[in-house]
Formats: sequence, C-alpha cells, structure tokens
Amino acid sequence: MTDLQRTLVLLKPDAVRRRLAGAILARYEARGLDIVAMEHRHVDGAMADRHYADHVEQPWYPPLREYFVSGPLVALVLEGPFAVDVVRGMNGVTNSVVAAPGTIRGDYSLSNRENLVHASDSPESAAREIALWFPNLG
Repeated sequence: MTDLQRTLVLLKPDAVRRRLAGAILARYEARGLDIVAMEHRHVDGAMADRHYADHVEQPWYPPLREYFVSGPLVALVLEGPFAVDVVRGMNGVTNSVVAAPGTIRGDYSLSNRENLVHASDSPESAAREIALWFPNLG
C-alpha cells in the first residue's frame, strides 16, 4: 500500500501522570493504526533539546522543556494509511482550550502547553523523529 506511513507519537508526562496512556492508545488502535514500537521512558534536557531543536531559541521554550522532562512519557511509532494526518486529526489542535470535542486534546486537556500528546507534523518530520527516538528501527 503506497499510502502506508509511520509517525512518531509521544504521550507526554501529563498523559502518563493522569493515567490516560491506555485510553489514548486504545483510540489509535480503534482507528486501525498499528503500534510498531513503544517505550516508557524518562527523558533528560538534552533529549528534549534534540526533539525540539527548531524551538530551543524561542522565549517560550524553557517552560516547555521543564514540562517535557517533568516525568515519564510513552514514545511510540504508529503505522497505517496516511498515519501522519490521521494521528494529527485525532489529536486535535495544539491549544487544547479550542480543540474540538472528539479529539484527544478536546476530550482530555485544557492547556496549551500540557496538551497530552505530540505527533509528527509531516512524513519528513516523522522520519527525523523516529530516527531520534528509535534509532534501531529500520
């Protein structure tokens, strides 16, 4: 299938802290996406900086970095037709305050920063992020 894609998803520290990881994973699986790789891990500042390399110079980055390393997260690679766009649509807009009901952020979050999930924004970003988080994945 030529439309088959992989995307990186991070269930951020607030999702893990609030015990929403299972509910969020169930939504992705119910949509028909396959879990290719998954790890529960605590990341350090250096990993946060590599992941958010395009943003480290922004004035709003330090609080984001602090939140990102505040507790464990779940990193996973999902695969399916048009996975990048499907997952981003399921997640909802970044600012959870205005995220539509029925999306993960719209149903579970009320914050712009602590917004539960990260997903790659393009196939190119997915390739870069998957290589960063799962370097042994072919």
